[in-house]
Amino acid sequence: MFGLLASGRLVDTNIQDAGGGQFYFTLEQVEGLNHIVVFLTGQVPFSEGFAGGIYFGVSTDLGGIAWQYLGFISNEKPSAIFKISNVKPSPSAANPFGEAMMASLEDMSSTTALVGILVEPAAHIAQLTPASNTQATSMDSFTEFSTKMVENFFNYASSFAVLPAQTPINPMENYVPLSVLQSWYETFARRLQANPNYWKTL
Repeated sequence: MFGLLASGRLVDTNIQDAGGGQFYFTLEQVEGLNHIVVFLTGQVPFSEGFAGGIYFGVSTDLGGIAWQYLGFISNEKPSAIFKISNVKPSPSAANPFGEAMMASLEDMSSTTALVGILVEPAAHIAQLTPASNTQATSMDSFTEFSTKMVENFFNYASSFAVLPAQTPINPMENYVPLSVLQSWYETFARRLQANPNYWKTL
């Protein structure tokens, strides 16, 4: 249902379901990350009247997790960009997630962050105020289309990947290493996130 894109990395759809409408992505080596994109994959919509609050969590010196509300996504707003480089979650802030989820994350390192999604009634989420320094903005339609198009192409091409030993080499065919495709995908995604109009210079 959800996807996460961090600059310079592959699209992440490996979200963990903590139950009760609580989900989270794990971001390893979070230092240096400036922006993330959270989006609906389009496979499963929110139930009528519901949306997803997006939270950024980091470990604290006391062993817990501090959370900062970033914004939301919904069926009407299926993707959003959030700036996380200046986010400083407060340990005193209320914990939006249940204890079962917290217990599974006790050993989270200081270089790891969480992107939590809490599915709640849209009317409740509308009353929340995101931190001003997250600068949440909706992806424009062209950027969203480009991102989804490149993601679809990468997934489609990758589905045909096989090891050389698994198939005879056809001397009449040209072959491209999957690592080349992955490098192109990561570069395109990074440049598009930095400047949605960079393609005009190609």
